[in-house]
Amino acid sequence: MTLPDFQKFKSIPRLLRPIIITEKLDGTNGCVYVDPEGGVHPASRNQWLTPDKPDNYDFGAWVRRHATELKDLGPGFHYGEWWGIGVARRYNISDRRWSLFNTSKWGTDRPECCHIVPVLAKLDFYSDHEMARISYDLMKHGSVAAPGFMDPEGIVIFHEAAQQYFKYTFGGDGHKSQRAK
Repeated sequence: MTLPDFQKFKSIPRLLRPIIITEKLDGTNGCVYVDPEGGVHPASRNQWLTPDKPDNYDFGAWVRRHATELKDLGPGFHYGEWWGIGVARRYNISDRRWSLFNTSKWGTDRPECCHIVPVLAKLDFYSDHEMARISYDLMKHGSVAAPGFMDPEGIVIFHEAAQQYFKYTFGGDGHKSQRAK
C-alpha cells in the first residue's frame, strides 16, 4: 500500500491575542485587484466584474473611473465594502463609498477615493465586557462611518493571530437564509 502525501495539522492560533474591532458596514463586498503590471480589475466577493456583467451597484464602473488612483494600492487583492445611497441601509448619505477592510495596512496614505472601515477599538485580547460596551456605544450613538445614522449593522472582529474576521450583527445575528420569512 502506498501512503498518501502527509497532511500536516495546522498550527492553532492562540485565542488571547490582539483583535481589532471595526464597524460592520451594510453594503456589498467589493474587491480591487491590481495585477503585477499595474492593471486594475474590479470584482465582487464572488466574481470578476466586467462591462458585460451585472455591476454590483456600479462598483465595477467606479473602479474603472478611479483606476489611476486605485493602482496606488499596489499589487494584490484589496477588499472592502461598497456602501451608501441605493445599497442596503443607504446610511443617509448622498453618494457611494468604498471602505477598505485592512485597517492595519491603510491609513492616510491610501488613495483619496478610498475610505477605511471605522476602527472602534484595538484590544490585547477578546473580552465579553469590552465587546458589549463597544456594541452598546455603537447602537446608542449610531454609525461612526456615517454620523447621524442610527441603525448601524454591527461589528467585525479581526483576530490578528488567526488572520480571521468574525462578524456580529445587531439584528439577531442570524444569517439571511435562516431568518423567518
